[in-house]
Amino acid sequence: MKKLSFISALIAIMFLISCKSMKKESVPTFTTTPSGLQYMITKHGEGRKAVQGSLVTVHYTGKFLNDSVFDSSVDKNRPITITLGKGQVIKGWDEGLTYLQEGDEATFIIPADLAYGNRQVGPIPANSTLKFDVKLISVQEIKEPVPFNCVGLDTLKLESGLQIIMVSEGKGPKPVKNNKVDVHYTGYFTNGKIFDSSVSRGTPLSFEVGVGRVIKGWDEGLLQLNKGSKARLIIPSHLAYGDRQTGPIPAGSTLIFDVELIDFK
Repeated sequence: MKKLSFISALIAIMFLISCKSMKKESVPTFTTTPSGLQYMITKHGEGRKAVQGSLVTVHYTGKFLNDSVFDSSVDKNRPITITLGKGQVIKGWDEGLTYLQEGDEATFIIPADLAYGNRQVGPIPANSTLKFDVKLISVQEIKEPVPFNCVGLDTLKLESGLQIIMVSEGKGPKPVKNNKVDVHYTGYFTNGKIFDSSVSRGTPLSFEVGVGRVIKGWDEGLLQLNKGSKARLIIPSHLAYGDRQTGPIPAGSTLIFDVELIDFK
């Protein structure tokens, strides 16, 4: 009898251990937020939590509900860096990433009203519910950009309508068309509100100048600057995004950019 009792106790202990193990390995499920966003954390990290205003770097794979892929930073080996809550990405991302911390991997199911709504964007049809697999690589504090002091400085007005205020002139040569330039910038609306800044991200923007990779006002303005120059570009809407709304930028907006031409090749 004592032997049977010992065996029964051993079986009970093994059962309890098995139950605890099953709880630890429970399959993650989706959580639905009041907005209609669904998210599921598939792997937990241990870093800082993302909050509105955080500078976050993210790898992602975007899919339709049938799991066909329409975009992926993983395939391009090029994660994106954004400031949360600034409208730089779709609403579902701005909300969803705030439920994650550094190192987390998750899946978002984003209804159309938190994505692109009734607009077709590239391969994404209007009114599409989208699925994103994301990995939150890093969370950083924002470095606040300081506007250039342009008081008392001359304004150069070009025929195109572009205006340039030279804040400090570099001593290097000027770039030419097709040169790859490295530029730090902060973009402002005419009311002084910032809508984007490479300074906040800590990483300059690199692109080929003069070939339409950026708005016309940038292509024209940067070709006027020497390497090392800092300048303010006042760009009318027809040299920016015209009558198109782009992210947080309303249609017909005149934009102001404080730019620094760091280098070019």
